[in-house]
Amino acid sequence: MPPKKAPSKTKPAEPKEAPQQKLRIKLAAYDHKVIDASCRQIIDTVVREGCEIIGPIPLPTAIRKYTVNRSSFIHKDAREQFEMRVHKRLIDIPNPTPKVIESLSSLNLPAGVDIEIKM
Repeated sequence: MPPKKAPSKTKPAEPKEAPQQKLRIKLAAYDHKVIDASCRQIIDTVVREGCEIIGPIPLPTAIRKYTVNRSSFIHKDAREQFEMRVHKRLIDIPNPTPKVIESLSSLNLPAGVDIEIKM
């Protein structure tokens, strides 16, 4: 007589939920005042359309430093340093409606703000 098998502990298949869409907006600018104004404008637009919003989340500021000689060939110790700061913000919109997407695409942001939108 063969040995009995232990009852399997598998769960019955549950209906899978539809994956939630999420709109992720990344903003980058050299001036922090301009990027904050752009974030405020995006948030006002999304809230006016009646959608939920997460953010703006401040991301680390990228600082690029450049060191150059003040004069060529002589005075090696005389140098100047310059830096460029890139401020970044992240805004998430869970379950955006088509109306929100349309209003965001027609939004007029100030010059100097780089915007990247991902679904």
